[in-house]
Amino acid sequence: MAASTVSASQTLGVLLFAMGLYVGTALAQEIPPPAYQLAAQRAGVPSVVLYAVALQESGFRHNGRIAPWPWSLNVAGESRRFPTRAEACTGLKQALRNTSSKRIDAGLAQINLGYQAHRFTHPCDVLDPYRNLGMAGDILREQHIPGEDWIQAIGRYHRPAGGEPAARYRRSVSRHLIRLQSGRSSITTFTPRQETSP
Repeated sequence: MAASTVSASQTLGVLLFAMGLYVGTALAQEIPPPAYQLAAQRAGVPSVVLYAVALQESGFRHNGRIAPWPWSLNVAGESRRFPTRAEACTGLKQALRNTSSKRIDAGLAQINLGYQAHRFTHPCDVLDPYRNLGMAGDILREQHIPGEDWIQAIGRYHRPAGGEPAARYRRSVSRHLIRLQSGRSSITTFTPRQETSP
């Protein structure tokens, strides 16, 4: 079933989970939810970078806020959201029967099932929110060159070959980073800048 069949209580429950039970404050700055902080710490990446990537990859608007959705798929460019992990797994299995795994992304951080197949045993493993964030953190760390701005690793997360698709992605994620970091007195390991294609 597509997201249009998601009940209000399911939406609220998943939204609270996806936001890490973070109900928000009046502050301009958003703090990444605990699950993102933990995954980022384990991977050695800034939590705000991991959270901004998830917002870009699976974010949806609900009651004026944007939050990542854990049971999201992108199949050949078509976004699909499911109300439960079980339904997302069923949708993922169906998609794999009809579409190359290299054209399917899944979960909070939209892990590609073809290019990242070495990171999981069963495709539905990617729908576990904690495992998905762990994989995303590892990919970001692997794409980061020490001493380089994290925004470059973000571009390679989306498209390791770089080029205009990576530049567009960096710009999109940068908007989330700027919003997340507004109000911070110091910005750690991320410096937003004007993007041009490499």
